[in-house]
Amino acid sequence: MRRVMLACLTSLLAYGAMFGCVLDRPLMLGFIRQQIDAKLARAAVLDRPKLVILAGSNGPYSHRCEVIEAILAMPCVNGGVAVGIGLDYLFARWRPLLRPGDVVYLPMEEEQYTRSHVATALGPDAAIMFRHDWRTLGELPAERWLAALFSYDLRAALMSMIELALVAGGFHDPRPDVTGDTNAWGDHIGHTAELAETSRVVLAKVKPHHATAAQIGAGYGSALIADFVRWANDHGIRAIGGPPTEFADSPMPDGTEQATRSIYLAAGGVYLEVPGGGRYPRLAFFDNAEHLSEPWQIWHSFVVAEALGRRLNRPVASAEVSRHLRAELDERR
Repeated sequence: MRRVMLACLTSLLAYGAMFGCVLDRPLMLGFIRQQIDAKLARAAVLDRPKLVILAGSNGPYSHRCEVIEAILAMPCVNGGVAVGIGLDYLFARWRPLLRPGDVVYLPMEEEQYTRSHVATALGPDAAIMFRHDWRTLGELPAERWLAALFSYDLRAALMSMIELALVAGGFHDPRPDVTGDTNAWGDHIGHTAELAETSRVVLAKVKPHHATAAQIGAGYGSALIADFVRWANDHGIRAIGGPPTEFADSPMPDGTEQATRSIYLAAGGVYLEVPGGGRYPRLAFFDNAEHLSEPWQIWHSFVVAEALGRRLNRPVASAEVSRHLRAELDERR
């Protein structure tokens, strides 16, 4: 029995050492980690009240801080990455950089509210933390430590070796050429209407699944968001919920929208009334119902900026600038 236990312990230590210190996924997970770090780095150098957008990929694909910052005259960082990133991890990374007077806008996707505890614990951030960010991992509950430790399998080991070999061989990542890139504000750019043409047929057939009000209310993600809103209130930070973008012909049910809104209101936050509710025709989208193509992303950002300006009692761009920008965007669309 002692030999069996010793063999098991040795295997566990070898497993932990390999995935914690040797094996890595620099293409898949490295891409996500670099995006998160770049967005945090931008926020870290801002020395006056800022606007931070936190969401899944709806954040960078459908919102453009570059535009919102110019309209509100307020520094903006687009901190959204992907739905699969655990909200507890995302909030833990951003809390140290938020200061009194900051504003956090949260146009979360429906899936982020209903995401389960298990799915959150086993997201890609689990492997990222175990390999590169033990500091953040140590701030999270103990069950997250175990989830991070056992988030690997044989496939992860194989893909790690393949990705490491590709990077060592000078592999060129084709993703920016196919889906666009990220700018200095953390916005996704380059997802043009022309590139979106390849998804038209697929988008026309998509039937979005909407969560029920009960699922929103009971979601683990909802609880994490509510906790963050309460924390923000306690630290002089304004947390503002908002609608994600969605197909105008298949919007979330009214009950679901009300349940989403209540998450913020019950926690002491507010919910932004965005003209049109973030609903657009299918031709406005890039590759799914959360991703507007670039011209519409800019348009939606203008709409959101004006709504935020009213909510925050901040002056927005002059009427002349607004008319010029609207005319330009109409042409681009």
